[in-house]
Amino acid sequence: MIIFDEKTVETKEKLLAYKIYFTLGALFIASLVVSNLIFQKFFYWDFFGLYRFEISVGILPYPITFLITDIISEVYGKKKANQVVTTGIFASVFSLGIIYVANAVPAIEKSPVNDSLFSLVFGQTALAVLASMIAYLAAQYIDIQIFHFWKRVTHGKMLWLRNNFSTFTSQFVDTFSVLFLLCTFDILNWDLFVPLLLSGFLFKVLIALLDTPLLYLAVYYFQKRFNLKRGEELQLD
Repeated sequence: MIIFDEKTVETKEKLLAYKIYFTLGALFIASLVVSNLIFQKFFYWDFFGLYRFEISVGILPYPITFLITDIISEVYGKKKANQVVTTGIFASVFSLGIIYVANAVPAIEKSPVNDSLFSLVFGQTALAVLASMIAYLAAQYIDIQIFHFWKRVTHGKMLWLRNNFSTFTSQFVDTFSVLFLLCTFDILNWDLFVPLLLSGFLFKVLIALLDTPLLYLAVYYFQKRFNLKRGEELQLD
């Protein structure tokens, strides 16, 4: 029989907490980078005949980033949430550099994707990533600030309130900012601004409401697994 002393058990718990943190960070970065790469395709979604959403496919993975930052904010604290956001910026810039190099390298004659097609799909990615990063920075930091403001006000209670209030505000800032910049850079026409703003924001609000139970499940898991009290955060440093 193997007997673990208190220090060993504490170390194992901390390693598990770090593994989950890094996994959440990886999902966050993947969602952010992918949303910047696929944004040029638009689709519609008829919401039970009540409203017709006309949105970019890039919006599909984006709400995941806000759910993850809310989970990290609640469980790991403000500092760790900000670290993930900052890491996402570096990942976006790095992916942008790779796209620049790939676009500059000439395609061979037998290439399934020629230069013009590649440029058509990824040529505007640079400006899109720039616009997205500016909007993303503003929205994510606002999300984290508002989340922790309500966490202090409610003394760690009413998780649904800080989750939705922070997400609603930050998602509007994000949607407005990125569309404004994309229209300013002539990537999108201005006549699409209001319809896409309305569709994008309403879609994000709907997703935010739907992901609230997921946030509760995640927080419940952490509280049970690491014996956390309501509002208590894991200390990894």
